[in-house]
Amino acid sequence: MPTAANLLSIMPFPDIDPIAFSIGPLAVHWYGLAYVAGIMLGWLYARQIAGNDALWPGNASPITKAQIDDFIVWAALGIVLGGRIGYIFFYDLPAVIESPLRAIEIWNGGMSFHGGTIGTTIAMILFARKNGIPVWSLFDIVATVVPIGLFFGRIANFVNGELWGRLTDVPWAVVFPTGGPFARHPSQLYEAGLEGIVLLLSLALIVYGFRALKSPGLVTGLFVCGYALSRIFVELFREPDAQLGYLLGTNWLTMGMVLSFPMVLLGIWAMARARRQAALQH
Repeated sequence: MPTAANLLSIMPFPDIDPIAFSIGPLAVHWYGLAYVAGIMLGWLYARQIAGNDALWPGNASPITKAQIDDFIVWAALGIVLGGRIGYIFFYDLPAVIESPLRAIEIWNGGMSFHGGTIGTTIAMILFARKNGIPVWSLFDIVATVVPIGLFFGRIANFVNGELWGRLTDVPWAVVFPTGGPFARHPSQLYEAGLEGIVLLLSLALIVYGFRALKSPGLVTGLFVCGYALSRIFVELFREPDAQLGYLLGTNWLTMGMVLSFPMVLLGIWAMARARRQAALQH
């Protein structure tokens, strides 16, 4: 059990300005740049996958690079609108009902991954139907590149000194400016590592090494399961949102866990469906 003396003695938060640079009165924040970097690098990676016929069923990609270019706008809208609306409904609804203008005050809260997932899923379904693309194949290509955005987003959370972890005395603990005088887990970095780097490399391995895209829906299921399990694990170290706290007991269930548990089941269903469909075709 960490002592107060230990908690007060660990390294301070790195002095990183949340504003990357300014152009006149316009301040460009690292958080915004993280979204841009995630979307742009994800777009480039998705184009590469779409252009590699050998990865797809019948050695023919069902998605063209031009369609990936068109989808990027739909994806950005799904991420931003879904992420913000999701945060409001999952984490901040009473405050927004009391003061509706809070809905556009992105500095009061932020974005929800689960909401962004719902928004992007809707965008994918609509885009796939509009362009005659197999929806599961579009799901798979997006799932493969999403960890890039997750990585940059969590790094931006760390730079902003937000979404920090629980009290701890581990050697790598950080004293965050908005987290009081006590040292905390840098849970944003844990998420960047698991949801970003580990998940990105794991999906790349099954896509390129095991040709998982030939079974539409398999990559999607693996991504959903991998993200959910990573998030549930990191929630054990992350401080819950102040307005919600713990949903069960004094240090147990969090909203992040509640939203992630169904994702595990959904991911398992998607993988089982993909394997069934692949067996029927052979």
